[in-house]
Amino acid sequence: MQRQRVIIRTIGVATAVALAATACGPQKTESAGSSSAAPSSPTAGATPEASPSTDNKPGEPSPSASASASASASASPSPSVKQIMANGDESEQIRELQARLKQLKLMTVAPTGFYGSKTTAAVKSFQSKNGLDATGGVDEKTWKKIQSSSKKPTADELRPPTVNEVAAPDPRCMTGRVMCISKESRTLAWMIDGKVVSTMDVRFGSENTPTREGVFNVGWKAKDWTSTIYHTPMPYAMFFSGGQAVHYSADFAARGYNGASHGCVNVRDKSKLSKLFDDVKVGDKVVVYW
Repeated sequence: MQRQRVIIRTIGVATAVALAATACGPQKTESAGSSSAAPSSPTAGATPEASPSTDNKPGEPSPSASASASASASASPSPSVKQIMANGDESEQIRELQARLKQLKLMTVAPTGFYGSKTTAAVKSFQSKNGLDATGGVDEKTWKKIQSSSKKPTADELRPPTVNEVAAPDPRCMTGRVMCISKESRTLAWMIDGKVVSTMDVRFGSENTPTREGVFNVGWKAKDWTSTIYHTPMPYAMFFSGGQAVHYSADFAARGYNGASHGCVNVRDKSKLSKLFDDVKVGDKVVVYW
């Protein structure tokens, strides 16, 4: 009987660990190079992002946006007008242009250095308001006017810590060591005693596999974990609710909000998450809220 109880107890522990380890994992689209479609009924956290990753850069999976970019490119001024920056270009000067346009409230997304449909629309708007030819491309005259109408961008303006604006912390995040995760702003703020230490963009599960909300604790961590259900990598995983974890997602980094997880909190900035993984301890609090 004693031997039988030992065997039953061993099986029970192994089952619990297996459930916790495999209950999450990314959607099939998380797999590198996957062409699977995103969930048909995603939640707010799984809708296409209004961010630089959908600004019509070649290779991004956004057909409608790409069509818009093509229309914008075809509407560009004739070759007789010398362009400094135009649709399809990519440079640090464009990053500065985008930061200046954001100062002027003509862009809401973070600078990327890629000149896509959002940048084209913002430039057209500026040109129309300032009596310039609304071509959507930046010539010498337009660039000088933009420079005189704005300030030289700071380092944070050129490369902000997150694409999404960080939400006000939930009251439950104001004490102790907390990963404060907002579904509304789609951001994670690492906080210690009410002070924000670092922030990063996140995405969540789909409508059918939602990320749970509430107050949790980090149960365990795994730097190199692979989902045993979906067989996809989950680097820097910090499990907080059964099989749901905060972890790096290569798919999120590549496709943005055009995909979703199976309930986990995906992070796309690997270097930031690596530092967070080192800082977070088992037992630290996790708050997921709207």
